[in-house]
Amino acid sequence: MASSNTCWGIEIGAGGVRGLKLQSDGENLRVLDFISFDHPKVLSTPELDQDDATRVALGMLASQYDLSNAQVAISVPGHQSFARFAKLPPVEPKKVPDIVKFEAVQQIPFPLEDVEWDFQTFVSPDSPEVEVGIFAITRQRIMERLTLLGDVGITPDVATLSPIALYNAFAYDLEFTESTMGTILLDIGTLASDLVIAHSGRVWVRTFPIGGHQFTEALAETFKLPYSKAEKLKREAEQSKHARHVFQAMRPVFTDLVQEVQRSIGYYQSLHPNSELKRLIGVGSTFALPGLRKYLKQQLQIDVYKLEQFKRINVDGPRAGEFQTASINLSTAYGLALQGLRMATLEANLMPTKLVREAMWRRKTAWFGAAAAVAAAASAALFIRPMMDNAAITAAGTPAQFQQAINDAGARKASAQKMGVLAGGGDQLAAEQMIHMLDTREIFGHIVSDVGAMLAAAESERGDLRGDVPVYTVNSITTDYRPGASAAADPMSGMSQSGREENPEFTEFVQRPGGPGASFGPRPTPGAGAGGEPEEVKDKARIYVEVQLTTIAPDYYKFTTDTIEQWLRENAKRKGLSYEIYLEDDFWTHQRLEASSAAPGARDRGPRTARRGPDTEFVEIQPMPGAPGGRMPVPEQGRGGGERPYVGDPGTTQTQVDLDRLAPLSPPEDTGPAPTGTVTVRWYVILEPEAEASEGGES
Repeated sequence: MASSNTCWGIEIGAGGVRGLKLQSDGENLRVLDFISFDHPKVLSTPELDQDDATRVALGMLASQYDLSNAQVAISVPGHQSFARFAKLPPVEPKKVPDIVKFEAVQQIPFPLEDVEWDFQTFVSPDSPEVEVGIFAITRQRIMERLTLLGDVGITPDVATLSPIALYNAFAYDLEFTESTMGTILLDIGTLASDLVIAHSGRVWVRTFPIGGHQFTEALAETFKLPYSKAEKLKREAEQSKHARHVFQAMRPVFTDLVQEVQRSIGYYQSLHPNSELKRLIGVGSTFALPGLRKYLKQQLQIDVYKLEQFKRINVDGPRAGEFQTASINLSTAYGLALQGLRMATLEANLMPTKLVREAMWRRKTAWFGAAAAVAAAASAALFIRPMMDNAAITAAGTPAQFQQAINDAGARKASAQKMGVLAGGGDQLAAEQMIHMLDTREIFGHIVSDVGAMLAAAESERGDLRGDVPVYTVNSITTDYRPGASAAADPMSGMSQSGREENPEFTEFVQRPGGPGASFGPRPTPGAGAGGEPEEVKDKARIYVEVQLTTIAPDYYKFTTDTIEQWLRENAKRKGLSYEIYLEDDFWTHQRLEASSAAPGARDRGPRTARRGPDTEFVEIQPMPGAPGGRMPVPEQGRGGGERPYVGDPGTTQTQVDLDRLAPLSPPEDTGPAPTGTVTVRWYVILEPEAEASEGGES
């Protein structure tokens, strides 16, 4: 499972792959590793298959670095995504999501159902206006990028725009506040340049199509060189004896670049007339071109800096010099890692919601499996200790009077067996059955893993069902081990199978609010039907499983049939497993819940923030009257807010009334629709089916 305090920020650019692995221990960051290598040919090279070149780079990345033990955050290029900004009219906070959605429809040139999008609001201390930044990428583009990563086994947790990651890096490293001087961040990439303006707690982004590719084309055209040789000449221009001629050949592109920067600054200042932008910080390999920094300073009449090294992170030891050299290209990776650690100012996440849910279920399944292993070990201890005690007593010897009683009992038992009044079973039956249960204890982990996979499959089919609540919530997972009927008696109950009694020696796994756990409760019913266990399983060693679920699916009967039932039938027999799933005809039951707050899992409908993830203080959002924690209270679209009225209770004391008035409890967050029903699913896990089948021939 990925560590929550460690994150890889990875930028897959047209020039190469850059990565930074950070670890957080509270407020401090430590650099654990970094990556910076160029593609053999930049992806802008004519007739180059960009997807194949990217796969080669990702394969090199996955083979040389272990990305499995940390969060992974990736970027999408600014020129392949959208960043739009708009001022919102003065409205009540609860109406902000509606206004933002309206603006998104106007600003994004694609239907909303075809894009992944997120937004961020900004409030300046010297202005009552609220601005919103809307960030989006088409679903097709993000899935293409995720498919390339998935081919080498990389599954990201966060995906955001490169200019957003760039801003997050400098906001953290230079400790931006509302009083920080107006700053322009310019990242000159291979195919395009990202320009970010940070001023008075606001952020503004523009991407324009001028980058290293245009400089290379200018050299190729002027000196009649192949593209690859022109690219090499550009990179070595500073050391070339023809540096002046190289600069002259690239001068028209310098002019175009400066004009685009001036246009961006002019447009921003037309929106914010009182803004003062006093410095420009450049990053990216192209920014190191000879003469570019000086040319920008002369034309823009502001201070221009090239990033030399970061202030709040560094690397000690033999790689310190290498890290400083690579720093000019690591800003985006820096910002990505910060967002993965939840330390970023802007947290726009464009990962598809379906994939986020699937990753969440994979982690929950691992957590369930760990809990099952602990519970199985605890159950094993219940049987091991009596056997150890028995061995200790045996080693101490048998007193004479005890031996006489044993001899008498043996004689009577032999006489009874001769008369045929005892069923055969063997003196060691109970021990053998207990040992068999210990030998198959890993099955309990498989059972819980199956439940996780079953629910994950259902979660992937939730479709347009909104909210953050899973479509199924586990109330309890109950298991009961039962030996085969070849035994005359069941050591788990102390009686024959035809007359089972209650017995506390069993295992039950219960999913409680706040995380998985293990506890003990009543033994489950023998089978799903009223007639007890089916004949097909009575002669086999088996585990009875009963799972109780709460669902939010509107038509939960059809949904359960199409997901839970289908998964169990399709996975009843799987190669390589030492067990099979047996289902009765009516193996699941259901009960509809009334729409009331008394229903399990029902929640009050109160205000909630419109952002994903836990509440985090954002530097750019200012406190508003009545907004605790400095964040703007933004209720979910279509939900009502406000304080809940106090309803008097004849049994309530005046002290309780005063407490409720002085310190009213805020209603919990509403994360989705209320539960619609409960579903109870039952099945049998038949142990070692292959061994049983082999005794009677191949199946």
